[in-house]
Amino acid sequence: MKKFLIAAVAAFGLLSHSHVAMADWQPSGPIKLMIAFAAGGGADTIARQVADELQKRHGWEIIPQQVTGGGGTKLARALKEEPNDGTAIGMAVTESFGYNMVANPNAGFTQGDFTPLTTVAGFQMGVVAKSSKGWKTIDDVFAAAKAGETLRFGTMSPKLADIAYLIGKNNGVEFNIIEVKGGKAVMNGVNADDMDLGFMAGIQRKGVAAGDLVNLASALSVPLVQTPDAPLIGDRNVPFPADGYFMFTAPAGLPTDARKALTAAIVEVVTDESTKAGGIIKKAFGGAAIISGSELGGLLARDAADAEGLLKATQ
Repeated sequence: MKKFLIAAVAAFGLLSHSHVAMADWQPSGPIKLMIAFAAGGGADTIARQVADELQKRHGWEIIPQQVTGGGGTKLARALKEEPNDGTAIGMAVTESFGYNMVANPNAGFTQGDFTPLTTVAGFQMGVVAKSSKGWKTIDDVFAAAKAGETLRFGTMSPKLADIAYLIGKNNGVEFNIIEVKGGKAVMNGVNADDMDLGFMAGIQRKGVAAGDLVNLASALSVPLVQTPDAPLIGDRNVPFPADGYFMFTAPAGLPTDARKALTAAIVEVVTDESTKAGGIIKKAFGGAAIISGSELGGLLARDAADAEGLLKATQ
């Protein structure tokens, strides 16, 4: 948590000089914004609303473009081939440049192929079930499994499937792990009783507030904002948290003035809760989570190292 706060302060320091930085840099043409998420989803909406606000505030022409597939790896391969002059940026998740890169030996890119700009929001990744199950915490799930119930655990990425496997393995139970596309699909599966529990990264907020869903555990290294009393999976013998962030990045070699201007402009939008992007981030994720510069590079390096450990633990 302390590291997060330091990173946030550093980003706001950058923001305080944003008007100077942006006055010194203008893109040479339209900015292509590659989006690693399906059209119409929450992350796609945030990306497009950031683009709209940047156009309003700075007059930059931004052209959103869907580049989906491979958990962000398709976007990464495409983005690294784009010009590194600030006319091409991408929005994906840190997992794309950590677990998804490490797990795929033919990914076709490395972290060195990119200039990370900034994160905008952190996952609120909980292990979630319907309240009608009667479970209060993940310990009740373990008890139900040990009593003979066959439990279906919904996940939306290979990394989360591995973590779900470890949650069971390291606590003496076995789950039927179901992998689907996106947190909404997990939530729909849980609500339809097609899954007994599953990972959700913020989309559960409204259901938890209404009492229809319950956060059984935080899959993060820190408590969930909405239900801080939920236990951490790290306290249940799982040393690999599902921390992750939505992030913007650019090709390697991006000039410093372009990096500073783009980063400051994005941070300015998402930390302003009066904007549509800032409002959605506040509602779904409890507010913006800003990590940029060298702090973001260090985060990505740690994610890759953790991915190696997670893959080894599940072999």
